[in-house]
Amino acid sequence: MPDRPGHPTDLPVEPQVEAPLDTVDTVDSPAEPQPAAEESSNRGFLAFSVLVLISAIGTAAVLAFTLPRTNNGGIVVGLLLALGFILAEQLAINVDVRGGVSWSITFCEIPLVIGLFVAPFEVVLAAHLIAGVGTLLIRRVQDRILYNAGAMIFEICAAFAVMNWINSALPAGVPIWTGVVAGALAAPLSSTALALVCVRILGRRMRIGAAARLFLRTTVLGLVNASVGVVGYQVVDHADWGWPLLVLALAGLGALYIAYSGLLREQRDLEALSEVSLMVARSGHQAAARPSLGVADPTEGADVTDADDWQVIADRVKDQLGAARVVLRLRFDPQAPMHVIGSGDDLPTDTVDLDATGPRSDALLRLPGAHVRHFRRVDSVPEIRQGLLRRGVDEALVAPLRSASHLLGVVEAHDKLSRWRGFGQADIRMIGTMASHLATALDNRRLMATLRHDAYHDPLTGLLNRPGFRRAAGDLLRRKADAIAECTVLRIDLDVLPAVSDALGYAWSDRMIVAAGRRLRDALGPEVPLARLEGGAFAVLLADTAADAVRETAERLRRDLTAPYPVDRLTVEAGSVVGYASPRTANAESGGEPDTPDIDALLQRADVAQRAARSSGEAVREYLPTMGQIFLRRFQLVTQFRQALETGQVKVHYQPKVALPSRQVLGVEALVRWRHPEFGKLDPDEFVPAVEAAGLVDALTGFVMDQSLQRVRKWLDRGLRISAAVNLSVRSLDDATFPDRVAAALERHGVPPELLTLELTESGVMADPQRALPVLRALHALGVVLAVDDFGTGYSSLAYLRQLPVDEVKIDKSFVLGMGTDLGDHAVVRSIVELGHSLGLTVVAEGVEDDLARDQLTAMGCDVAQGYLISRPLSESRLEAWLQARTTQARGKRDEMVLTLLT
Repeated sequence: MPDRPGHPTDLPVEPQVEAPLDTVDTVDSPAEPQPAAEESSNRGFLAFSVLVLISAIGTAAVLAFTLPRTNNGGIVVGLLLALGFILAEQLAINVDVRGGVSWSITFCEIPLVIGLFVAPFEVVLAAHLIAGVGTLLIRRVQDRILYNAGAMIFEICAAFAVMNWINSALPAGVPIWTGVVAGALAAPLSSTALALVCVRILGRRMRIGAAARLFLRTTVLGLVNASVGVVGYQVVDHADWGWPLLVLALAGLGALYIAYSGLLREQRDLEALSEVSLMVARSGHQAAARPSLGVADPTEGADVTDADDWQVIADRVKDQLGAARVVLRLRFDPQAPMHVIGSGDDLPTDTVDLDATGPRSDALLRLPGAHVRHFRRVDSVPEIRQGLLRRGVDEALVAPLRSASHLLGVVEAHDKLSRWRGFGQADIRMIGTMASHLATALDNRRLMATLRHDAYHDPLTGLLNRPGFRRAAGDLLRRKADAIAECTVLRIDLDVLPAVSDALGYAWSDRMIVAAGRRLRDALGPEVPLARLEGGAFAVLLADTAADAVRETAERLRRDLTAPYPVDRLTVEAGSVVGYASPRTANAESGGEPDTPDIDALLQRADVAQRAARSSGEAVREYLPTMGQIFLRRFQLVTQFRQALETGQVKVHYQPKVALPSRQVLGVEALVRWRHPEFGKLDPDEFVPAVEAAGLVDALTGFVMDQSLQRVRKWLDRGLRISAAVNLSVRSLDDATFPDRVAAALERHGVPPELLTLELTESGVMADPQRALPVLRALHALGVVLAVDDFGTGYSSLAYLRQLPVDEVKIDKSFVLGMGTDLGDHAVVRSIVELGHSLGLTVVAEGVEDDLARDQLTAMGCDVAQGYLISRPLSESRLEAWLQARTTQARGKRDEMVLTLLT
């Protein structure tokens, strides 16, 4: 980009400011030009620069032969003019316009006016070229010398051509300074026009309004500078003692300039501090927002930062300090070397070991404090001088970036571009303040990265958590949109963890989870999204994996997880169950094409498949559409159950029980039935487990118990003592208040406790006898009859059975049904009858369906029979009809009515 120095409204003198005209209401400026476009733009600028220089030289040659010859001036005048131009360049003020782009205010028109008055064209041109090109070389602006040299020549040509044309066209008597002012004003306007053409050559566009404002500013400042030069020359030339007067005026202007430039410097410093802090914060936000796929360092998102972000920050610091080079050394990980980002001149290749520690460490980077240090080669100790020589610089500012706990990095600024004055106190304060802001922003960025990491990662294993898995998997699937159908979500559950926690404590259980996560990560690799969901449950997303390879992977992962775990000098065997789902099966339900999958939906389906595998005894199971229908139906049943109780969809049926051998009707077992308006008659085995899992079993138990006690009360009112048996859930044994609710129900209905039997499954009682024992004792103290249902199918302990306060056992119907044909079942039934009697318990046989079974049970001494031979479960109305049709009434010992089953 052109960088014409010495011009009031010119492109900035400092070579580090890029494309200044581009920020004043420009349009269609690409944010990040592609390398090919940038290379083409550079070639166009070079060609334009050559054209400008050749045209300028030709124009100067023509003017040298056509302009009137004068004898004014000489070498001394030329040297004084060159010195004036140099001073004007050094006193330039750069005003930031927008986005780090500045507008330069220089005073080159003042020495130009003097030259128009006292020197010929060739002398002024030579002085201007020497001052301008020399300044560019000192400031190391080597890539734009051709263009700027051409622009300088055009300025002098325009000034002399306009001055001579005005002076020759004006009538006699008009002062000569009129043409001088016009010529001095033509110089900056000509270079401004060239700059706008160059902007166009570089592919940028400036709005007409912005260009007009730029020309207006050029005109105003050019006119002011030219007027000052004319007034100063006239005062010195015509007034007695004009030189002292001019010196006083210039001293006042100089003081104003110093004050104004200081204010501008402070404004630029504040803007730069704010801009750098925002850059770091914005960069940290973007980096931290990128989730990783697996185990990650807590500082992740800080050390994997886009290099462009830090490069822009380094460029901005360099521009603000006016340094030849700025180096950012940033340490994101205490265990890793510093990241080095440079702006400006390249670092020498022998500085690659600057992070070495001990005797080989770099002297400039030993920063025990938090202050900026200023090193100069001329007055440094040998060790510091060697460090500066290794960097190839004469002076350096080094500022540490410190947080409250550790060193985050170092900022180095090398060699002030204005070598005649070097870094000053303002620069030291600036880099110190900027380092403080940068350290704070960087520390906040690290904190935000840590918080974001914690939000998306499991604190125990370092793997993704559920939100992190959802995010990482979604990003991966969006990048692989062409392979959506080939992606699969696996849910892997590790078993045996509760046993480890109970035996050895939660710490060892956590160690097993960490080991399991490490095994999965090693088996899958670092690029596969892996998450710990909860407990010993993990989730995996397999992308670009064919259907036949998914099961192999699932089997392999399950084998890896089930390998023995060494725990506290023990070897623990673990189980694992895997369920998986893919968009293939998901879309099979709707018959549609694979679409961007919902990760939560796939996780839910994988969980359904995992539970189906666990219930069926399989190790690996793929989700099928029928599974979803089953679980959806169960969900509907659970959500509609309370309404079904209130609307009368759920009813209680009763199956009679009779004494052997007298065939007296002793009681009934209450069995729940649900006729659903959509699904029809539902089997209790379908909805009761779902209701129990949903925590609604208390409502079901209370409903059945109230209905049964109402029926018993009606029988008592008729003089019949018929008991009712109600099945209990294992959850009821965990509720210490359940006995109180039973007592309240008995009292509410006025039923003696001995006419209520509570049946519990053998597996439910024996799973945790010590936990169930207090509730059972409380119920037994009420006088309620306690029965163990399905006896013989569980894993009961005779010792526990003897200790439990139960009154009867019910032989499971599977043994009773096979008793007539299987000698083994016959022996089991006989053993249970004898065992029950030996413990003083009543023995009830369910599943009696034929006369042979009834007769065999009678011969064994079984007390009570229940089954289809006697009656199927009946509704209340049908039970009353059955009692009237199949029983005979008689008076008992205490004048109570008893029912005896007719033969």
